[in-house]
Amino acid sequence: MEGVSRSGNEIDVVMRELLEVIEMVGGYNGYRKTQRKECLNMVRRLKLLVPLLEETRELDKSVSSEALNCFADLKKALLAAKKLLKHCNYGSKIYLALESEAVTCRFHAVYDKLYQALEDVPYEEMGISVEVKEQVELMRMQLKRAKRRTDSQDIELAMDLMVAFSKADDRSADDAILERLAKKLELHTIADLEDETIAVKKLVKGRGGQNADNIQQIKDLLGKFKQIAGVEETIVPDGSVTKKTLQRCQTMLVPHEFLCPISLEIMTDPVIVATGQTYERESIQKWINSHHCTCPKTGQTLDHLSLAPNYALRNLILQWCEKNNFELPKKDINTGSDGPSAQLIEEISSLVQNLSSCQLNIRTESVMKIRLLSKENPEHRILIANSGAIPPLVQLLSYPDLKVQEQTVTALLNLSLDEANKRLIAREGAIPAIIEILQNGTYEARENSAAALFSLSMLNENKVMVGNLKGIPPLVDLLKNGTIRGKKDAATALFNLSLNQSNKSRAIKAGIIPPLLKLLEDKTLGMIDEALSILLLLASHPGGRNEIGRLSFIKTLVEIIKSGTPKNKECATSVLLELGLHNSSFILAALQYGVYEHLVEITRCGTNRAQRKANSLLQHMSKCEHIP
Repeated sequence: MEGVSRSGNEIDVVMRELLEVIEMVGGYNGYRKTQRKECLNMVRRLKLLVPLLEETRELDKSVSSEALNCFADLKKALLAAKKLLKHCNYGSKIYLALESEAVTCRFHAVYDKLYQALEDVPYEEMGISVEVKEQVELMRMQLKRAKRRTDSQDIELAMDLMVAFSKADDRSADDAILERLAKKLELHTIADLEDETIAVKKLVKGRGGQNADNIQQIKDLLGKFKQIAGVEETIVPDGSVTKKTLQRCQTMLVPHEFLCPISLEIMTDPVIVATGQTYERESIQKWINSHHCTCPKTGQTLDHLSLAPNYALRNLILQWCEKNNFELPKKDINTGSDGPSAQLIEEISSLVQNLSSCQLNIRTESVMKIRLLSKENPEHRILIANSGAIPPLVQLLSYPDLKVQEQTVTALLNLSLDEANKRLIAREGAIPAIIEILQNGTYEARENSAAALFSLSMLNENKVMVGNLKGIPPLVDLLKNGTIRGKKDAATALFNLSLNQSNKSRAIKAGIIPPLLKLLEDKTLGMIDEALSILLLLASHPGGRNEIGRLSFIKTLVEIIKSGTPKNKECATSVLLELGLHNSSFILAALQYGVYEHLVEITRCGTNRAQRKANSLLQHMSKCEHIP
């Protein structure tokens, strides 16, 4: 039975209201940095509705009550979007950064409301044009993708917030972190801080005393930002606020892009790492020398560890210092050179020719020199590859001498740190020979073969190739039986390869789960986080979950959640959540081992990410049957 028709005048009123909402949110322009991208994406999608609303508004005929109900649901969704966007435009920057994951969930909830509201629009009944219908359907597809998407977390911001809140009473220890946070959150000018003060006061009023500890942390952090910026506020007995000007931190006067993200000091010798981020050479070199292989700012694994001078930025820093009478700290600056010398070019050309020598000692010596030349200098790697070294080196991988194989695979490892060389090395057929050395070479050759496979598999096509050529079983064997260094190299390679779905299955069949469990039990190896990271990938695969279920893995996870480091607890909670979302029996087993109270503790004292994962896990537990 058809619904009652509604007049065109009534439709006109509803459409006008919806258009006003879209116009209003389009006028917001102060979105907080932590949600800016998501806000702009939402506004862009909402504007795609304008043609539909305008065309509906121009209808000369009445529409059914069912059609009007669709637009009533759409209005509810748009009002929810408006409320969220307003919050992200005027809300506390500190609060929005602290609750970024929860805010992201609110965006997904709004997308779901919009998607559902647009599902039953009666285009034919209303006479909506094909073009407008196609545009709306395109928007619905975008909404569906947006609901599934999870943007990468700003690791640096999350960690800085965690440290700032966990050391609330130790200001001197956190100055560098506080300065970095102030700039990340755009709270380093007096005007910004005054706006944030108003936003925090509204937040306190809106909370009505709830989450008092959390609110107090936000207020304390805001107070520290004010001290750094040179303003101190004091509440006097009559309730008014007095302001006292302090001396601003010197680094707050320096443009943010001139400061090293590690030391937060102005850079004298800026260098670029593999991710494209720039650091002070001394700071990033100390980071690398401490056996880190990730970019401190982004958290991404570095494809290579070479450092390229950032001459353009250094020139800008020098110009700024001269203009502002700012004296750079005295350091030894590596100015580099204008290019490779003729002598170097000739030396490399000679070495490449000697790779094909009939005399073994000449070949071996050439490989060793190429290995050394390609170890640290990225320009040398390019020059060596351009001189034609890769094909003869790949041939030498199969030479029946273990020391030659060891030197050769290490030279190719160094050369593979260059992005273009990865493809050249794989194209010349190196991967099968590297896998052969991984199985039968010396200890050092096996370790460097694992590292080479990790480097080459940074390219997706090489991930597939390594898996298809049966490179995963020998990596699992190295993980099981190798030296500490060998285990670390194997774990790194296996993590990278397991990002490919088919390789997950291969790793599980190769028996990767038992050695990973041993890594969790042997705390002296210091590889708990690495093992849990791989297990988190495997837990998303049905075969991985089945294999884990046949082991005493859940008990081990609970032990880590109970007594591990904060990072251990975060990783272990993430793995248990992934398992539990697919199979409630894992949850029940964890509860029998006493996980509940430890999860509650993490929600109070864990890292920000661990708290969110623990809360999600507790919510999921409440839905499972037989849970007290």
